[in-house]
Amino acid sequence: MTAQTPPAPRKSPVRIEQLGRVRVDDYAWMKDDNWQAVLRDPSRVNPEIRAHLEAENAYLKAVLAPTEPLQARLFAEMRGRLKEDDSSLPTPDGPYDYFSRYELGAQHPRHVRRARAAEGGQETVLLDEAAAAQGKAYYAVDAAAHSPDHALYAWAEDDQGSEYHVIHVRDLATGEILPDGPTSASGSFVFSPDSTWLFWVWRDENARPARVYRRPARGGEDVLVYQESDDGMFLGLGVTADDSHILIGIQNQETSEDWLIPAADPRAPATLVQARETGVRYDLDRWGDRWVIRTNADGAVDFKLAISEAAVPARDTWRDWIAYRPGRLIAGFALFKDFAVRLERENACDRLVVMGRAGGERTIDFPEDAYALNLSGGYEYDTTVTRFVYQSPTTPRQWFDYDMATATRTLRKTQAVPSGHDPAAYETRRLYATAPDGQSVPVTVLMKRGTPLDGSAPLMLYGYGAYGYPHAATFSTQSLSLVDRGWVWAAAHVRGGSDKGWGWFLDGRMFAKKNSFTDFIACAEHLAAEGYGSAGRMVAYGGSAGGMLVGAVVNMRPDLWGAVIAAVPFVDVLNTMSDLSLPLTPPEWPEWGNPLEDPAAYDYIASYSPYDNVAAKAYPAILARGGLSDPRVTWWEPEKWVARLRDHTTSDRPILLSMNLEAGHGGASGRFDHLKEVALDYAFAVWAIEGEGGL
Repeated sequence: MTAQTPPAPRKSPVRIEQLGRVRVDDYAWMKDDNWQAVLRDPSRVNPEIRAHLEAENAYLKAVLAPTEPLQARLFAEMRGRLKEDDSSLPTPDGPYDYFSRYELGAQHPRHVRRARAAEGGQETVLLDEAAAAQGKAYYAVDAAAHSPDHALYAWAEDDQGSEYHVIHVRDLATGEILPDGPTSASGSFVFSPDSTWLFWVWRDENARPARVYRRPARGGEDVLVYQESDDGMFLGLGVTADDSHILIGIQNQETSEDWLIPAADPRAPATLVQARETGVRYDLDRWGDRWVIRTNADGAVDFKLAISEAAVPARDTWRDWIAYRPGRLIAGFALFKDFAVRLERENACDRLVVMGRAGGERTIDFPEDAYALNLSGGYEYDTTVTRFVYQSPTTPRQWFDYDMATATRTLRKTQAVPSGHDPAAYETRRLYATAPDGQSVPVTVLMKRGTPLDGSAPLMLYGYGAYGYPHAATFSTQSLSLVDRGWVWAAAHVRGGSDKGWGWFLDGRMFAKKNSFTDFIACAEHLAAEGYGSAGRMVAYGGSAGGMLVGAVVNMRPDLWGAVIAAVPFVDVLNTMSDLSLPLTPPEWPEWGNPLEDPAAYDYIASYSPYDNVAAKAYPAILARGGLSDPRVTWWEPEKWVARLRDHTTSDRPILLSMNLEAGHGGASGRFDHLKEVALDYAFAVWAIEGEGGL
């Protein structure tokens, strides 16, 4: 094999019989039987698999060698838009302000605190991530919190990308890290409100969160608090806004259940709130003398808010507070002593509604066609001030403090763009494409003002559409590198997300999953019809479940795309959803269906699974990216997909695989290393669409 010749992995056909159906997988061997050990230690991967992945990386590097100068320029541009010594806005809690900040050139932040309102005063370093990451190819802190008495600081650390964490606890009086922190932990943990106990979630050998433990906050014996017997459920921990209870949350995509532990007695057994019922979701918080419950019960598809004064708010004690209104998704809420705030989403636009305990409402929204608005959280309950973040594709993030008593907002910070940014030089538009079944699909467009709408501009179309996650119309310093080169950046708000309500999600999962694909194609066709792009000069871009989306649409309409970028793509859907050992298989049956037991689910998944539907077609240029430590979309999915695409494509367009041998689902962990991956994606897109002239 020469550097410019693609790797030719061996074929070893495996015949799989399932529910009376037969499929043959030539590349099943790319899944290492020892994959659980590989997640914890990538060096243990089968040598043949490693050799093939290294060959793929070498081929990628050789093919994209002409783009390396452009990659360097793109990286420099993206880095130049980041304020290297940036810091988060201080968040007050009792005597301290807590925040994080970066040193110049640092890939990871420091977590610090200082005396409240002592701006410019002496800081105490709680955690120096940059120092902890020294000598490690991957390092991420996925959760961090101080104890309510401000004496301890804990963080969940992952140095493989496998999402197995070690929880460290630091004594802030001595600065020492306490010995024997929890291992094999998820990123979910909480201190009890009295600061005496640490509750944490343990992952099993298949990387599933399965148990909740309690231990003394300063170390000691772990006591089992809760064990989940259903492999299809996720576990998480929280504390109520008023610090009255510790919460254990159990859920999958369609069903949930909560358990309570009184803060006054953290060693008490957990009490069930309301037993799980398939299709019913609820989450709750304590508001002094009452509970507030967000739920889709009683046919409230887009959720409603209920109130209960019961000590344990079982469903028969709920009474409606904010009634269900079709098309208005109540996406979340936050509680304060005298106020509550709910986040609503309607037609892919957000708003905040402030509610007083004594009654009355005020709405916070903005006039742009497309924007994102969210609560940024806080530590204090007895306050009249809440904080929210506003942004749009043209407007950098703005942090506002909003006084709920006086209805006044104060701009506290605007995201700095050191290399310069003029919002007036860009334009955001909200378009609507008509899906084959008549549904109106929102599309958010960002472009330089004056971009010709004659189909000549290259276009990047992003999509996700799964799990009810909306695509927020956020500000991206990265996408500007394409837009400044005359590209149009667009996002398709396809079904499967909750952009137009929870019903929008329900109409894009299970046996309606193909709506996500046809929505995306409809968006591409509408953009072309309106002159924002043209067939063959568009790039489909998606990651994870969005990678599955673009993998499906490139099988359905390869002619639309000049290139496809699929980051950690979930493309081997039928095999993965049939593999009980994988971390996300049982939890995701409500999303995709169970092909082990349901013939209809098998047939439906088989009809769109990107890997299974690769055929003799003229595929566009394709770049797939994966991570060897990824527990969500395992490395062999993009590896197998690329091999099968090369077997079948009738075009001469390159099909490339970039495998990060030292990271997981999120790719590189450092803020600059991550930009190098984005620069690779964008350089590939420019090269594939514009050729050597675009470099």
